[in-house]
Amino acid sequence: MEKKVGLITGANKGIGLEVARQLGQMGITVVVGARTLAKAEAASAKLKMEGIDAWPLKLDVTDSADIQALPGFFATHFGGLDILINNAGISLEFGSNGGPALKPSEVSLDILRRTFETNYFAVLAITQTLLPLLRKSPAGRIVNHSSILGSLNIHSDPAVDLSAFKSLAYNSSKTALNALSVHLAYELKETGIKVNSAHPGWVKTDMGGEAAPLTVEQGAKTAVWLATLPAEGPTGGFFHEEKPLPW
Repeated sequence: MEKKVGLITGANKGIGLEVARQLGQMGITVVVGARTLAKAEAASAKLKMEGIDAWPLKLDVTDSADIQALPGFFATHFGGLDILINNAGISLEFGSNGGPALKPSEVSLDILRRTFETNYFAVLAITQTLLPLLRKSPAGRIVNHSSILGSLNIHSDPAVDLSAFKSLAYNSSKTALNALSVHLAYELKETGIKVNSAHPGWVKTDMGGEAAPLTVEQGAKTAVWLATLPAEGPTGGFFHEEKPLPW
């Protein structure tokens, strides 16, 4: 490969699209994953108009056929993969018009299963599938887009009021995602691959809403930093704006 190649899941809009843009501006070839090819192509076209080397990819993260096709796609078009940013995620517990989240006693098993399917199991499946290619990279980087809402330390701190954000399915899926980052980083500690969780902050997106204080440009920075860490950079950590967060 003449230059680095990165895959960003859920990259047709919001933080994912901005991560792809910022990586592309660094000269990295970005593969824009989206649930439909049409969405991936539209997002890639925007990036190409900005001079970014962007490739569209149909990747519904809950579709096993899409996942199994990943190694062949990257081997055929690029010969490898350097960066994996697991960005796609869902939140199903908040009421309409920004209403409060369902109480833990009200969250159905269906909501829990659907949330974990996208936010955790899909990340694990994609990472396991692409790990052989990432092992071949001289500087493989895996970034899992988590959330401060996955921090058990923060939620259990009586001095921190997160009463408006106590969403069992979403938060626990991010806690599990953080555990994946820790365990995978330990497995790969003797390799050149670094695995970290990123908290983008509360960002103005479809999920974050207009009340959020951060722009997508600001929200993308942590993942971009972790995706381009030097050899002496951290692994197995949880970060926001280059600062560690409590688990």
